[in-house]
Amino acid sequence: MKTIAACVEELLVAQPFLEEALSRNIINYSALAEELSKPVSDMLRKPVKTGAIMMALRRYNPPKDLGSSPRLKRVIKSLGDITVRSNLSDFTFQNSNTLIESHSKILGQINLNANVFYAFTRGILESNIIVSSSQKQHVLEHFKNEKQKGVKENLSAISISLPENNSKVTGLYYQIFKRLAWEGIALYEVVSTTNEFTVLVEDDLVDKAFSVIKKLKQ
Repeated sequence: MKTIAACVEELLVAQPFLEEALSRNIINYSALAEELSKPVSDMLRKPVKTGAIMMALRRYNPPKDLGSSPRLKRVIKSLGDITVRSNLSDFTFQNSNTLIESHSKILGQINLNANVFYAFTRGILESNIIVSSSQKQHVLEHFKNEKQKGVKENLSAISISLPENNSKVTGLYYQIFKRLAWEGIALYEVVSTTNEFTVLVEDDLVDKAFSVIKKLKQ
């Protein structure tokens, strides 16, 4: 049977921004207890007093060093070059037995132009191609026998060089996503390699997104 403390923890874990604010002691416990009263009561299927929820909040131990560990701060300050590429298109195709063959054709085409931006990701059911919009007709031609599920144009990519061993640092991506979310910047696509991280946003958000990411290092 669930306890009040277990319900409170489940709700906090599902809202990392709230959990971080709680860890920094900038939350009004009384107001938060009132806010959580209904969801906790719904989870337990019985009325729960705010005093009991407040007690559970005060006893809750959030993860330590949420964004404040010295190692994470050093990694953020050592983020590398930030590169912006605009005028991009994002194509989504359903996976098929011939998709790789179609992919090889477009690779042969863009290999002749070193200035073309290109990224390919393959999921379980579908694949995405992010490419300079100048190559749109080539993509449509080489993938004409594939099932296209969607296309989005007027996109920009912001790529960030990450320091080595970044994968061993907890919370790096969280800090990037958090800052972008706080500024109301929606990410259309995310692509990453071991030491490079790219976010795709709509053109009208690229200046704001670039500014947010640049300030991470300050």
